[in-house]
Amino acid sequence: MHKAIIGVLGLAGWISQSSMACPDFLNTEMRKLASTEVINFCEIYPNTPLLIVNTASNCGYTHQLAGLEQVHQRYQSDGLVVIGFSSDDFFQEEDNEEDAAEVCFDKYEVTFPVMATSSVRGENANPVFKALGDAKGYPRWNFSKYIVNAEGEVVAKFHSDITPNSPKLRATLASVLK
Repeated sequence: MHKAIIGVLGLAGWISQSSMACPDFLNTEMRKLASTEVINFCEIYPNTPLLIVNTASNCGYTHQLAGLEQVHQRYQSDGLVVIGFSSDDFFQEEDNEEDAAEVCFDKYEVTFPVMATSSVRGENANPVFKALGDAKGYPRWNFSKYIVNAEGEVVAKFHSDITPNSPKLRATLASVLK
C-alpha cells in the first residue's frame, strides 16, 4: 500500500513537472477548423517539436498546404506536429469556416490539425501567435512558418516565400528532431 501511494505521488510529480515544461503560450485551448472540438496544445502535444503556420485558403501561397502535408507525413514518425492556424488577417481566407475547411481537407487533403480562423498579428493575435510574434516577429503575410522545439522555444521563423520543402527549413526541422 505504501509503495502504491509513493507511486501515485511520484506519478503526480512527474505529471506536474511535465505540464510545467509546457510554455504558457501553448497551454491554451483553441477550436479546430469547422469543428466543435477544442484542444489544449500542452495536453495533446506535450514536449513536442512543432511547425506552426498561419494559413489562408485564397492566397497565392495556398498551394503550400500540399508541401506542409508532405512535411507532416515525412516527420510525424520523428515526433513533429504541423499545426495550421487559419487566419483572415490578410483578407484571403474564406468567410465561411466550412469553405476554408473544404480547401484544406478536401482540395489539399491535409491531415494535420488546422485551427479555427483567428487573428495572428497585432493586439488581437491568438495567444500562440502573440508569443510567436513577440519571439520572432509577427507574420507579414500568410504561410509564415515557425519552428518550436520540444522545450517550447521558438527557434526559427520562415517567411511565406520559403516553401515547406526548402533545404533551410528542412535542416532546421532536423535540428529540433534530434
